[in-house]
Amino acid sequence: MPVQKSQYEISLAEYSDRSAAVALLKQHRPYLEMIPSLRRPDESLVTIPLPIIRIRKTEADLPCSTCLPCDLAILMCDPEWKIKTGIEILVFIHRPDEDFSELLGRWRQTQIWLDKDYEWFMPPRYSHILNEGTNTIHPLFVVFPETPELIKRGLLGSEAPYIVQTPQLFFDEEIKEEEQQLEN
Repeated sequence: MPVQKSQYEISLAEYSDRSAAVALLKQHRPYLEMIPSLRRPDESLVTIPLPIIRIRKTEADLPCSTCLPCDLAILMCDPEWKIKTGIEILVFIHRPDEDFSELLGRWRQTQIWLDKDYEWFMPPRYSHILNEGTNTIHPLFVVFPETPELIKRGLLGSEAPYIVQTPQLFFDEEIKEEEQQLEN
């Protein structure tokens, strides 16, 4: 059975929430360790679904804006200073009928866009955060059990980090968080 549009939409909607983004990063430990404060993860990252950037200088010397071909940007922020750190994680969710070259091509196109002097269009709640370009960008691919093995092998071969999204994952994480809140 191929990946369904609803799987993509549910994942995009879920990961747009900071707590679900933290749960996503828990599945790839090197990225979880990039969160500036694990005691205050909600203040340590900003999630931007279908992110837009502003390129500061173009050939015509005019700024221009573009929607990146990634699904979600997770920007790390210092919770004390309210500034963006130099780490950005870009999430690419496998879309219905998308093949390996298209999925990896979205990452490559994003790399090209972010090789310029840019700034993020931040959600209104975070507009006060200094958000200039980054030092390092990291991809994270989200695939599903129904994703063809060819795509998973291709991601593995290209050394692109990926996790397999299961519907049960969100439910389990929500239960754990609710239990922790009840204990406190």
